Amino acid sequence: MELTHIEHLGIAVKSIEACLPYYEQVLGLKCYSIEEVADQKVKTAFFKIGQTKIELLEPTSEDSTIAKFIEKKGEGIHHIAFATPDVQACLNEAESKGIRLIDKAPRRGAEGLDIAFLHPKSTCSVLTELCMPGKKD
Repeated sequence: MELTHIEHLGIAVKSIEACLPYYEQVLGLKCYSIEEVADQKVKTAFFKIGQTKIELLEPTSEDSTIAKFIEKKGEGIHHIAFATPDVQACLNEAESKGIRLIDKAPRRGAEGLDIAFLHPKSTCSVLTELCMPGKKD
């Protein structure tokens, strides 16, 4: 599998606004983007540190996967995302090695990335995201 770097760490939070002071005033990071991803029922905020980003994930609906995650496990690290030049090739390879896929094909995510997830029951309990820059619409 060709992975180039950790693209971001996803952190589930109840409120981005409540968390911004910690990341900006305590850690000294700058939030450079806040966006809503309507089809995933989530609002995201991004910070960059070196080549890696931190993505805060706030649910916008009680039935979103992030809301369910927070209800079950509380706020905290939700997933790790790896950058790759070819998400579909990584999905195919993972599946051929017996890894359970959440997504059979890439879909559009925050920041216009093409993303896909591997199921944590097959990845040592860590929700794993694969991502690459999306094609321009």
